Amino acid sequence: MSHAAGGARPVASNVNLTVRRRRLGQELRRLRELKGMTAEEVAERLLVSQSKISRLENGRRSISQRDVRDLCGVYEVEDQRIVDSLMQMAKDSRQQGWWHAFGDIPYSVYIGLETDAESLRTYEPQIITGLLQTRSYAEALIQGALPETSVADIEKRVQVRIRRQERISADTNPLRLWVVLDEACLRRVVGSRQVMREQLEHVAEMSQLPHITVQVLPFDVGAHPGINGQYSILEFADAADSSVVYIEGVTSDLYLEKAQDVQKYTVMYEHLRAQALNVEQSRQRIEDVAKEYAR
Repeated sequence: MSHAAGGARPVASNVNLTVRRRRLGQELRRLRELKGMTAEEVAERLLVSQSKISRLENGRRSISQRDVRDLCGVYEVEDQRIVDSLMQMAKDSRQQGWWHAFGDIPYSVYIGLETDAESLRTYEPQIITGLLQTRSYAEALIQGALPETSVADIEKRVQVRIRRQERISADTNPLRLWVVLDEACLRRVVGSRQVMREQLEHVAEMSQLPHITVQVLPFDVGAHPGINGQYSILEFADAADSSVVYIEGVTSDLYLEKAQDVQKYTVMYEHLRAQALNVEQSRQRIEDVAKEYAR
């Protein structure tokens, strides 16, 4: 048996397709590294582009059973149980998640990760985070942010957002959510004052759930570690799934998985939490601003 096959292990498949792809990609990368090969060398052997190997390994591209078979051949994996396990995961990873019913969703990779995450920490500098948005706020926000979007597409995006919120309202194993909102999120009038009042009342109500924590970063904090913008940190129950930092972009999103990158953003988040108002003060600030909108 080759060294690569000796270090391989069957891969669990009881997770959603996005996480399955990531885990399968991580396993294929591990097999390549055990074999002592670079992605460029593998690409040359298989007569494919190096970017394809990279996309397969980082889970950004669906992996066919043929891809797995070819890669296992290059890595000289002789244990058929390992090959079968990886082939099955490749087959399973091509199934579609609930969000595919809504058509082309630009951030479908993120939705897949969020659907399977155990906890989510997010910093929002401008708007109320999507999982806590009311329908009216979401409609006004999408319409304002994407002015050329059709009414039908706005409705589709709103429906996806509402469906995502099932993760925090589930009776069993709800997503643990920790949100740091810049005070600008409370003050920026999205839709109307009525929409904002209802939105902030909703955030205050949701923040009382045991698995949801909301903190407000007040203006008087001044410069702070989150000054560069929004980001989220997703963590998973299975230790085999590394944490992911997600940064939303206009035309493309960024996913950081290297340990040192995740650590830097985690430290930044700890500083944000420390500088923000505590939970009780934050809820009071949110309720006070909501009352201002009622006047």
